[in-house]
Amino acid sequence: MTDLDIAEVARRAGLPASTLRYYEEKGLIASTGRRGLRRQYDPGVLERLALIVLGRTAGFSLDEIARMFAPDGTPDIDRRMLAAKADELEARIRELGVLRDSLRHAAACPAPSHLQCPTFRRLLRAAGAGRRD
Repeated sequence: MTDLDIAEVARRAGLPASTLRYYEEKGLIASTGRRGLRRQYDPGVLERLALIVLGRTAGFSLDEIARMFAPDGTPDIDRRMLAAKADELEARIRELGVLRDSLRHAAACPAPSHLQCPTFRRLLRAAGAGRRD
């Protein structure tokens, strides 16, 4: 398969060309050369970009994602790091569930004012203390 130019990679990956250039600057992807002024990429870059997007969606930093690739560019993902991120996501999901339930209660609360609602006041105290419980 022939190399893809930056516009084609951007289109297929659903990312702006500026993001591709930034990822290249960060060492996450590499172009194979240029045709005129346009960068060219091996078609395998699409799978690598999908892994990067998945990592970003999961909340990994670009530096963490960079460490998920061996020097030859193949994925080398630390399973402990994945498990730790899954634990972080699980905790965040629980926090968001509590927040959702509190907001639903506040929206339907019969108290004349949100500030007279004990549940809403508890939510405010938790937010003021930097907690979400």
